[in-house]
Amino acid sequence: MHRPRSFTVAFAALLGVVALGTASAWADDPPRPAPSAPSAAPVKAVDIASRVQAFYNQTKTFSSNFVQDYKVKAYNTTKHSTGKVVFQKPGEMSWTYDTPNGNRVVSDGTTLKVYEKENQQMYETPLGKSQYPAALAFLMGQGDLNASFNLKLLDSKKMKFEGGHVLEGTPKTPTPAYQKVIIYVDSATAQVRRMVILDAQGNRNTFTFENPQVNTPVAAGEFTFTPPPGTQIVRP
Repeated sequence: MHRPRSFTVAFAALLGVVALGTASAWADDPPRPAPSAPSAAPVKAVDIASRVQAFYNQTKTFSSNFVQDYKVKAYNTTKHSTGKVVFQKPGEMSWTYDTPNGNRVVSDGTTLKVYEKENQQMYETPLGKSQYPAALAFLMGQGDLNASFNLKLLDSKKMKFEGGHVLEGTPKTPTPAYQKVIIYVDSATAQVRRMVILDAQGNRNTFTFENPQVNTPVAAGEFTFTPPPGTQIVRP
């Protein structure tokens, strides 16, 4: 039996923590934003965040294919994963990782479950105590970017995301889960195209959203999950 880890560590390993690096380190192979006309007035980080917030506030569901690259600095290794994510207000979330990974992260709005197939373990915690990143919370109809982060605008050219906006957010309330987030925003739609989550250990977790859909029907049972027999259940 594998030794149980803390829930924060388990969840971080699947979703939420990556390390602070240089702008060029964050910018490798970014998604291409939709073209947009240049703005005459200076663009402010808080205004971009408000546009993003307004877009997701008016959505009921959000679903997308995702590509995840989790770089572990200490071992100089990167784990590449793909899958599908679905969010539904209020507070429901489902990450389904493609095989052979097979991991699942599910919230039914009350309880957050993190299933690690390789370790045959599932971590359960009340959603309000999960410390999942605020950068993800607004996609679930919870939290607020401007309220949660001190934001600044990065140079989209240096970040290789011309035609879009790139925000750097530092949590206003410190959390052990992560130190900063980098958010790539499509300027034409205000949708988030990529998120990079950074932690104190030098790790970098990058999520690229592909073919996102909003307000589409969600399959019954999407936000429930029962692990295979023999799975060790770990609770805080």
